[in-house]
Amino acid sequence: MTESIMSKAATMEIPINSNGDTGTLPEDDSLEQAAKLQWSLDEKVGSSRGTRDLQQVMVSGPNLNETSIVSGGYGGTAEGIIPTSSIKGPAVRCNAEFYKRIPVTGIGSSMHHSSSSSSMTAEEMSRGVAVEKLETVKLWGLNTYKCTKQMLSERFGRASRTVDLELEAQIEVLRDTKRKYESVLRLARALTNHFYNMVQTQHALGDTFADLSQKSPELRDEFGYNAETQKLLCKNGETLLGAINFFVSSINTLVNKTMEDTLMTIKMFENARLEFDAYRSDLEELSMGPRDAVAMARIDAAQQQYQVHKEKYERLRSDVIIKLKFLEENKVKVMHKQLLLFHNAISAYFAGNQQQLEQTLKQFNIKLRPPGADKPSWLEEQ
Repeated sequence: MTESIMSKAATMEIPINSNGDTGTLPEDDSLEQAAKLQWSLDEKVGSSRGTRDLQQVMVSGPNLNETSIVSGGYGGTAEGIIPTSSIKGPAVRCNAEFYKRIPVTGIGSSMHHSSSSSSMTAEEMSRGVAVEKLETVKLWGLNTYKCTKQMLSERFGRASRTVDLELEAQIEVLRDTKRKYESVLRLARALTNHFYNMVQTQHALGDTFADLSQKSPELRDEFGYNAETQKLLCKNGETLLGAINFFVSSINTLVNKTMEDTLMTIKMFENARLEFDAYRSDLEELSMGPRDAVAMARIDAAQQQYQVHKEKYERLRSDVIIKLKFLEENKVKVMHKQLLLFHNAISAYFAGNQQQLEQTLKQFNIKLRPPGADKPSWLEEQ
């Protein structure tokens, strides 16, 4: 009976508006008084009830339906306990409104601000990289379009091209020389392979003659002479193979490295020539059009691009001229040495002059691989 009267008195202290929200009571004072009264109430409640409540909280946690809201009674010490089951909505919303007023500051806000600023920085960097790549692709596409248009126009006779007759003649001579040297290299490798097989056959034949000389007493001398001859030919053949292998290696370096490097520069020069003519034709086409402000701006931009590609074309043209000159000098020096080596080695071998053959290798500083070495043979290295 007493609890019912106190509950009604406490309910009268909390005005409820038409929307179900609490009135304009000072929430901070009410909560403080509620905490004090709840503490005094807990002291008065018996140990059995306190133990039961503690066990219930430990097992299932706090339940809003069993939580009490304590309201001070008219400024005195009267205790008013209102079960939350009777005012579910207002009590919960009152607490929610109270916690909404607590500002969130400190580490959490600073971390959020730092992470947002870092994400903005990363986004700006990625956006800048994307814009740069897009601009690069755009310029590449424009340049490819202009060069393709110029190439097709030249092929169908609709556009002119820059011609350097003397330089183009030298380039054509170089390409023809490279084709002929590639033929020499291919034939020299074929000769080396065939001669290597012959030397291996002579070596096997010499071993067979030596074995038969030991097993055939009536033909020992004859088999012995032939065995010695084949071993000598095999030794001289290995010496000649060393000379031919050096010749093949030098020609291979000249053709596939020195000449190829010059031809790569020539290819870059030809691409620069095509770009130069493409932008030159573009500038000529714009110059023949109207002269308004927009057209003049486009003409100025085309003039700048034309100047850039002109400088590139002239620089590569100078590089090609220099490389062709040094290539010719290097080719003469290398081929003079290699042709002399090839002639002397072949002549000494087929003349049976072993001393002259060995002297030829010493003259050109050629060292043969010692027999029984673990390294692969020169044929395996090809």
